[in-house]
Amino acid sequence: MRRGRSQRGSAVVDFVLLAMILVPLLLGLIHLGLVLHVRNTLNAAASDAARHGARLDRGPDEARARARQVVSRVLAARFADDIAAGYAEVEGAAVLEVRIRATVPPLGLWGPATEVSAVGRSVRERVP
Repeated sequence: MRRGRSQRGSAVVDFVLLAMILVPLLLGLIHLGLVLHVRNTLNAAASDAARHGARLDRGPDEARARARQVVSRVLAARFADDIAAGYAEVEGAAVLEVRIRATVPPLGLWGPATEVSAVGRSVRERVP
């Protein structure tokens, strides 16, 4: 079927209009997936580091090192720059607390960077 002269090139215009909507939507979904992956990884690393540091023969320094090791191995070393560990008290129990903060860079050429933080706590072992 032949198109009339007025229909020529309309498929390109339709494609461009549709792509202007779908490409940012797709990039946003990919960025959301990346942020969720980083957040879940930081949560797991903070919890693991807190359990590791709360043992009787260890402390906050070992917990920080463990968190840095896990995050660097799974994600990248730049996500392990802001790690804090220390003792705290939660509802009367002495715990070791590990806090990790990271910034997920924007996907594409523009957009905001996303701050992600995680906290892991574990009850400290004590000598009876």
